Amino acid sequence: MSALTEAPLTFISLVLLVALQAGMCTGACVEVDSDTEAVANRGFKLGCISCKRRGEVMATASVTWLFKAVGDADYSHLYSYGDQHGWILDERFESRVQWRGSRHTLDLQDGSIYIVNITFNDTGSYMCVFSRVLFYNDYSFHTNTSKIIHVRVVPKMTRGIASILSEVMMYVAIIGLQLWLLVEMIYCYRKISAAGEEALRESAAEYLAVASENKDNCAAVQVAE
Repeated sequence: MSALTEAPLTFISLVLLVALQAGMCTGACVEVDSDTEAVANRGFKLGCISCKRRGEVMATASVTWLFKAVGDADYSHLYSYGDQHGWILDERFESRVQWRGSRHTLDLQDGSIYIVNITFNDTGSYMCVFSRVLFYNDYSFHTNTSKIIHVRVVPKMTRGIASILSEVMMYVAIIGLQLWLLVEMIYCYRKISAAGEEALRESAAEYLAVASENKDNCAAVQVAE
């Protein structure tokens, strides 16, 4: 296969690779910290994400939430989710907790919940516990991961400077990454295009050389005759 033919195929392969990586990135798991400040009488999402380190390993997981109010000595069971079903275990949260985590899968990685009409009495510490079983060829491995979220319920939203700067930096990082990817694609395209033009010039030179040689051979034959 000539360099002229390889150039378009290489560009097509590059585009397919970028598209595949983009598709993989959309499904990637990223552990993000939960919000910690809730507004009274509004809904509030308690985020809890525990990414599985090896995506190719089959696994199942269940999630348990515990709550310790201000002044309490111990945690009490708040909510449990497993086998695609959830149960509210604390009567203080009866009919006020909704599952907002992974759906339609036993391999849970997002264990977030949503509290409806949160009140000042809901101020306290929330513990999220992931119980995961990893299935290998010859054995299974059990792991437990826990995260603690300290929630403060306030009359109205008070957004700090740190939160604003964090969000701005996040968007700047996303835009910068997209620009870098665009520059890389343009650079690769130009490089491949230049290689194609060079191959085209080489092919044209070879054609002219063969044509000239054939012309000389024909002239030599005519002279000999």
